[in-house]
Amino acid sequence: MGSKDNSVIGILPLGRPTFDVPFAEDNLARMLAALEASGFVLAGPRALLFDASATRAAIDALRADMPAQVLLLQVTFTDATMAVEAAKALGAPLSIWSIPEPRSGGRLRLNSLCGLNLAAHALGLNGREFGWLHAAPDAPGTAAALGELLAGKRTTRPIELRAPSPGRASSLISGARIARIGRHPDGFDTCAYDTAKLESLAGVTVDEYELGEMFDRAAAVAPVAALDIRHEAEAIAGNLDALDQPQLDRSLRLKAAIEEIRGEGGYDAFAIRCWPEAFTEYGGAVCAPVAMMGEARVPCACEADVYGALSTLLLQRVADRPAFLTDLVDVDAADDTAVVWHCGQAPVSMADPDFVPRATIHTNRKMPLLFEFPLKPGRVTFFRISQARGQTFAVIGGGEMLRRPMAFTGTSGTVRFDSGAEAVLGTIMDAALEHHMALAYGDQRDGLRAAASDLGLPVLEL
Repeated sequence: MGSKDNSVIGILPLGRPTFDVPFAEDNLARMLAALEASGFVLAGPRALLFDASATRAAIDALRADMPAQVLLLQVTFTDATMAVEAAKALGAPLSIWSIPEPRSGGRLRLNSLCGLNLAAHALGLNGREFGWLHAAPDAPGTAAALGELLAGKRTTRPIELRAPSPGRASSLISGARIARIGRHPDGFDTCAYDTAKLESLAGVTVDEYELGEMFDRAAAVAPVAALDIRHEAEAIAGNLDALDQPQLDRSLRLKAAIEEIRGEGGYDAFAIRCWPEAFTEYGGAVCAPVAMMGEARVPCACEADVYGALSTLLLQRVADRPAFLTDLVDVDAADDTAVVWHCGQAPVSMADPDFVPRATIHTNRKMPLLFEFPLKPGRVTFFRISQARGQTFAVIGGGEMLRRPMAFTGTSGTVRFDSGAEAVLGTIMDAALEHHMALAYGDQRDGLRAAASDLGLPVLEL
């Protein structure tokens, strides 16, 4: 094994085959061209790494090559597993480059930024600093920014939290009960939780159910009850007949199953593992049932995100209106806007009144039921009880949802943050925040600051 060559950059091009592979390959080619133009020597694979074994083999090869630094090319969304393994195996400085995609109104073809977000959080939990860049390979300014990244000038910086106020004996979430159905996906450190910490926070308890129990309960729902839920869905979107009817029926029955579990346990919120098993084992999406539950003030977090469910519950109670959990999927610094999105599970009261909500299928898994619409314009608030970098604190932000064409399929909205899109993304990376944020309409920041004070939580303002 030789010594490190300061001109060598080890690359790991990460991707998932459930996204638009030809588009991803085209973007990878442009990323590689930009890197080659930088004057560095590249070590590592030039093709997308889709599976763990190929990625581990590439990491092993880089360990032998001894590159001066390692660059993860976050070409599509991936979970954080390989980012953490690379960080542990390779002692060189680590950076991540993610790329935007057109807001075309179609599917999220890459979802690259969300992959960066997951990796950042996981690296923060592991005490590993990293550099990052979110930019198109051939956009103006990217060459200079890439040069800064490779020179170690875009590394995360410490954040400042506002000191907590003394906690009081009660809060809006004291004694809250959450049902977790299924375990969070591997590599989603953002969704992990500690029952003892939740208990000490506000007496919050979590009961854990197997995912199969929800599926079994849904299959046993009486036809008349399933028909009643179909009528609820028809009141939201009138095109249900255009969908695969057996899959639609299975999807709608999941709402009855969730309601049954709630009635038995008195739960305030749910954290539900939604993919891939809802599609691969059960045969219907849980997205629309989650949307209907959220409209009824029973928040349901995707990907079994327990702290996401708790955050949404607290925001809902402060706002006294529905809230739901979003991903940040795009940032356009030139336009000073960002896009928040999820598959199709926003409460229907958040729909732009100029757009008729429609029933649709999951863009990757091709099964119903999802509700699709752009989010309505107006004042919005973002909130998260975070565990980033091993600390527990409240994240509070505000912005204006703009009336813009629907950016991506599912439920999405274009937002202008009060602090600016670029600054907010920088804060998320520096703090290594989770990829899920609760969203509600109205300016709820003062109420959330008071709630954080009740809980004795430090505050990070986005």
